[in-house]
Amino acid sequence: MGKTYERIDGRIRTFIEEQHIFFTATAPLDGGGTVNLSPKGVSGSFAVLDELTVAYLDFAGSNAETVAHLRENGRITLMWCAFQGPPNIVRVHGRGEPVFRDDPRFGGLLARFPDVDPSLHGLRAVIVVRAELIRDTCGFAVPFMTYDEDRPLHAKRFAREDDDSLAAYFEKKEHIATSIDGLPGLPLPLPAMPRTDRDTADRY
Repeated sequence: MGKTYERIDGRIRTFIEEQHIFFTATAPLDGGGTVNLSPKGVSGSFAVLDELTVAYLDFAGSNAETVAHLRENGRITLMWCAFQGPPNIVRVHGRGEPVFRDDPRFGGLLARFPDVDPSLHGLRAVIVVRAELIRDTCGFAVPFMTYDEDRPLHAKRFAREDDDSLAAYFEKKEHIATSIDGLPGLPLPLPAMPRTDRDTADRY
């Protein structure tokens, strides 16, 4: 019914790269804090960096709970479900890190996502996750659902923002710089978007 894997390769890698949506779960160390669960679904915004490392793009939104939790303790679980084809659920449990715009690794990491225009989505960070446990389960109860296309609304909303207006947007939001539970979230003011250096894409 379920199996543990030593690395992200073969059919496990193929499966997660084929999915149009995945979910991230994080929590603060405080047992009374807020557990966060988020869907991620912009096509091309997820990448397998190596057999134990994955990354995804963290786009503009009204809070930054995942970023805050990772800055505090690093714990994260990613989950993919098969909504088409054979039933399957894959979870990657590990430690994550938000790599922000002013980090020297940012440009090289961003180059690993060639199919996404970051200027359309208000990119805040690249989340890098090092896997500690990789496992799958049956997924027999997951329903069939058909993917049509990505919603265009996020790109339409944030494509009109430049670095200055995006920074102002974040400053106005209550839970961007600080999480719901008062943890440090996205560091502000927002640095300018650096150029994408495709020559450094494999240096992370």
